[in-house]
Amino acid sequence: MSNEVRLVAVTPEDDGQRLDRWLKKHAPNLPYSLVQKLIRKGAIRVDDKRVQMDARLEAGQEVRLPPVVEDGKVDRHFRSKPDDDKFIKSLVIYDDGDMIAINKPSGLATQGGMNIERHVDGLLEHLGDGDSKPKLCHRLDRDTSGILILARTREMAAKIGKAFESKNIRKYYWAIVVPAPEMNDGTIDAPLIKGEGYEKDMMVVDTENGKFSRTEFHVVERAAKKAAFITFWPRTGRTHQLRVHAQAAGFPIIGDEKYGNIEQSRAMIDALDLSPRLHLHAARIMFPHPVTKQMLDIQAPLPPDLRKSWARFGFTPEVDGDPFKAVKV
Repeated sequence: MSNEVRLVAVTPEDDGQRLDRWLKKHAPNLPYSLVQKLIRKGAIRVDDKRVQMDARLEAGQEVRLPPVVEDGKVDRHFRSKPDDDKFIKSLVIYDDGDMIAINKPSGLATQGGMNIERHVDGLLEHLGDGDSKPKLCHRLDRDTSGILILARTREMAAKIGKAFESKNIRKYYWAIVVPAPEMNDGTIDAPLIKGEGYEKDMMVVDTENGKFSRTEFHVVERAAKKAAFITFWPRTGRTHQLRVHAQAAGFPIIGDEKYGNIEQSRAMIDALDLSPRLHLHAARIMFPHPVTKQMLDIQAPLPPDLRKSWARFGFTPEVDGDPFKAVKV
């Protein structure tokens, strides 16, 4: 078993959450009785300080998680590689000294967990100043590529978290779906909750117990093969929201092995030689800068694998030389 610990950043999405509930979400391999023991002994800490089970977490804090074995399985820790420094720096698309934006590739997890050996959080020390590393401000699904915002300090992470909670923020995601929606514009209202039983690793629509979840969408282009290039604007930030909402609305995202029409998706991927991945990309984010108050507009171009898929359908992410005129704002 490894004797290394993990430091996991608290994102604005988890700001104000109790430590015990946060641990249930981010360290599900830890039994509740063991969590109590580790906290009592000070093995689990927040910002290197002892805490109680009911401690409320703040965005930008770091939770110290010790290595643990459960049922003979090792909770795998971050595995460094020789090119880590060069790799994470190559992803940076914006840096103003207060915050950083990276264009995260598909397949790279945002944070660690069981069987995750490489993740953004573990790479962030290479973007730091030696004394501290940047903080995650939100998360992206492992399979989703695109913009991920980081803060240089804990204080900036808290400010960005408040900006994210305001009505001024706009996050735009690009996707290819099959079949195409009947309408060119629409709103999907479908309350979401974590599933149980065989759906315990999924989010499900539950009109009685689910949390309010809303997504707006706009069809940018349609293809002869009944696919569509869509822009999603999530008005709430639930886990897997866009993927679940797209499936619930009848137009799942191509390459979604968790929520989509797997057989139809795989058949289209094979027939058109598409990239065998989730066709979802966080393309643009707009929100007031917490310091300057000026509106930030950060954009991330499609990665080469998705650009290939867009081309297969004849979709044009660049419109008149501007890749974001296709986004409805």
